[in-house]
Amino acid sequence: MSAAQNETPYPNPEVKGGLVAYLCVDGASKASDFYAKAFDAKEVFRYPVDDKGRTMHIHLYINGSSLMLSDGYPEHGHPCEKPQGFNLTLQVKNIDRWWQRAVDAGAEIVLPLQDMFWGARYGQLKDPFGVLWSMNEPK
Repeated sequence: MSAAQNETPYPNPEVKGGLVAYLCVDGASKASDFYAKAFDAKEVFRYPVDDKGRTMHIHLYINGSSLMLSDGYPEHGHPCEKPQGFNLTLQVKNIDRWWQRAVDAGAEIVLPLQDMFWGARYGQLKDPFGVLWSMNEPK
């Protein structure tokens, strides 16, 4: 196989983190924009949107890790379902800055930021796409 045959037509950004979340949300492009404002996400790749405004893949870097996003494609067996039973936890330094940026961007406070019994400051937020986010900063 020649080198040209082995090349992809799209960039292949490095995947960061040992476990990578891949979220199917209603409005992946809007979610990417929101995560940039709320969590200082950096978008490193996006497949073009289709004629319905959907994208099959967006790759973000948040807090030293990768997060993948896509829109639902029910016609291909991948409907968008309400997120439930999980949260994404950001282990951060300077939690007050992270928290305020997310709240200012429009995240809903679920559990106010507070000192917890395990020796950390912790709180939970919900983004406009229904995803629950936790923030944790050990003392």
